[in-house]
Amino acid sequence: MCSSRNILLVGEGNFSFSASVSQLYSETNITATCLQHQDEALRHEGAATNIQTVQDSGGELIFGVDCTKLAECASLQGREFDRVVFNFPHCGRKSGVKKNRELLKNFFLSCVQLLSEDGEVHVSLCNGQGGTPADHPKREWHNSWQVVAMAAEAHLILSHVHSFESDKYQSYKCTGYRSQDKGFHVEKGLLHVFTRSLPFSPAQTLQVEEAVKRHRVEYNITAELSDYIFRGLLCSGSVHPVRMVQDFLLKGLADKWSISMTTETVPFLLTAEQLQASCPDIKSTDCCWIHLLQKHQNCDAHTSKNIEKDPVLDIQGHTDTLPATCATSDKVRIKEAESLMSACSLVEPESESCLYVLRPSLLPHMEELLTKKLINNAGRHGENEGNNTSVEGHKKEGPFGVSNGVTSLLFGLSGLVFKNVPVNLWAPPAFHELLLRGIFPSERVPMKLLGQRLEELLAPYGVSLVTEQGGLRLIAQPMGLVGRVFASDEGDNISDVCVTVSLNLDLLAVLLFSLPDWRLLWSHDPRFIQHFELCPSPGKPFQPFSLYPETFSFDISFWTGPTWNERKFHAVIREASHGTVEQVKLIDTFSHPDLSRTSYCYRLIYHSHTHALSHTQALHFHKDLETFLTSRLQVTIR
Repeated sequence: MCSSRNILLVGEGNFSFSASVSQLYSETNITATCLQHQDEALRHEGAATNIQTVQDSGGELIFGVDCTKLAECASLQGREFDRVVFNFPHCGRKSGVKKNRELLKNFFLSCVQLLSEDGEVHVSLCNGQGGTPADHPKREWHNSWQVVAMAAEAHLILSHVHSFESDKYQSYKCTGYRSQDKGFHVEKGLLHVFTRSLPFSPAQTLQVEEAVKRHRVEYNITAELSDYIFRGLLCSGSVHPVRMVQDFLLKGLADKWSISMTTETVPFLLTAEQLQASCPDIKSTDCCWIHLLQKHQNCDAHTSKNIEKDPVLDIQGHTDTLPATCATSDKVRIKEAESLMSACSLVEPESESCLYVLRPSLLPHMEELLTKKLINNAGRHGENEGNNTSVEGHKKEGPFGVSNGVTSLLFGLSGLVFKNVPVNLWAPPAFHELLLRGIFPSERVPMKLLGQRLEELLAPYGVSLVTEQGGLRLIAQPMGLVGRVFASDEGDNISDVCVTVSLNLDLLAVLLFSLPDWRLLWSHDPRFIQHFELCPSPGKPFQPFSLYPETFSFDISFWTGPTWNERKFHAVIREASHGTVEQVKLIDTFSHPDLSRTSYCYRLIYHSHTHALSHTQALHFHKDLETFLTSRLQVTIR
């Protein structure tokens, strides 16, 4: 409880708590309400004295107020409160848990109408009633009041739980147990603090224009991926945990190697040729293929200049990679997803050379940038060759630390990449990749040294190094693969080896800061980023702003035609559920012997650490999913 606050107390009986608060916090504006009328309330022991104490402190008392219908009280209409407090609610008499859940839900729905934007709702419950892990012992969930789920119906999240400070309010006498002048056991009671959740925003399709291989192209980012675009989480000055993990890794590697991070903007799209040439091991089914809306044969002069500029190399000054058109204030249009369904759907990969894909890796862009840099600097080096002299006893170095073709540094590039993956708790469809590459003499065993250094940095957080054919894998539980180190021969010179490091910054951020879910990294809630404003060191656990969110399970069954694309099914799930589905499990299949149709039954688990997800909201998302599947994938819901 804080001073200088407008506090509304509901469900008061003998007003002993109101009197205690009035005495403890003289600058607090107290409005105390009671369900009973004044003459009935005065029958409680000590009520008259407590009422006088509240009035003498400048507090206001209102009788005959139903806490589930606060907006109907004329004295409360048009007012806002910073705190709404309900101590040890109870329906009265020997009521069961279902009635008390209903009381809580209706109270929450009522009080948010009077709650300020950054206000709090305080609900004190006896130990065990709330049904959260904070209760000791914890009741079975179905036998509890399910306080978190009831609050979520009013778009509230549980932000804090701590012991009810009964010693602090020594004059407080809790009454009303079974509608008697008898108190509850408040000694082990718990105070639950609820705050507002951000609302779920409707999914939108993003129309983007950028330069790809000297062509100006326009295309749509699908609704389920659009929220990952243009977030700038890696921008210079960012305190986002993904940026902090990148800085931590670069600093740790810089002890052994020089590192230059490029700030050159690279497009989100790759051509099919680029993908095949640089990433032959990536399956086409794992890629997000894109149909272009428009394609112009030649870029304008401004864009060409922007593409051809030299990369700026700076270990500290890296910014999140954005398409050139966005960096130069060209058009990026947002439209409602429903208006662009046909244009924004993922397409099947084909063999045509004109197809494009959202980059599944930064490797093609890294190779192009390094090739261009070597060509540009080789030209400059040739012009000045006549003025260069070699110092006896030392090898003459070429451009950018190249000595006889071998670099003395690692080149780096980081940015967003995309994968067409099934819904999974540890398989994000978009994440930030940190890519490092260098050429070293093979006798230095650079791949082994880089792997060992990464293991030294990350082993305290549960990452281990596993040897595979042609490279090393960085593994952590429970998410699995978080990075790779691999090598390839450098041209005809078998004495040199090209070593590449690829790291999933998002999953590493989950590990290093003990996040419960990678989806938190994309939260728009300011409370998430506020946790990192003081730049906590890796290893300091994140303190969730939404505690003990409930999970909800729904099944869905439908008939499909002769072909069925499960990846498209998962993409539709992400969009319809606003990313709240964390697990999809195939329960049953049945193929009709006479018809070319197959029935599928899936179980979906809804769960959110970023928003207040209620049973009502999850069911609404599930109904939306049925509509989306019927209209987009032409299935028949069973």
